[in-house]
Amino acid sequence: VQLQASGGGLVQAGGTLKLSCAASGSGFTINSMGWYRQAPGKQRELVATMTTNGRTNRADSVKGRFSISRDNAKNTAFLQMNSLEPEDTAVYYCTAKAVKWYGSIIREYDYWGQGTLVTVSS
Repeated sequence: VQLQASGGGLVQAGGTLKLSCAASGSGFTINSMGWYRQAPGKQRELVATMTTNGRTNRADSVKGRFSISRDNAKNTAFLQMNSLEPEDTAVYYCTAKAVKWYGSIIREYDYWGQGTLVTVSS
């Protein structure tokens, strides 16, 4: 599975950005997609994820401001970021959990895309 993220950039505080992440490859089934982020000097942290059946998980710091959506048919996920704050400045990493069948055995894998930089100026 390869993940291609896009949509990062520079925005002023209070502004909006939308990130996209497309998964490609064959022989797998995506279970969930989402984003983590890593700010300078900090650990990577969850932003938001969404399962194929629509269950979401979001960090408390982004609730009410960020929303995640998916196009399951296209294996694509979107992160709509509103009311951005300087504290949201980070490299955002697209992630996916996918499963592959090997006969009667199923294995789950975590995949990561390249990061996309989001910079929010004050």
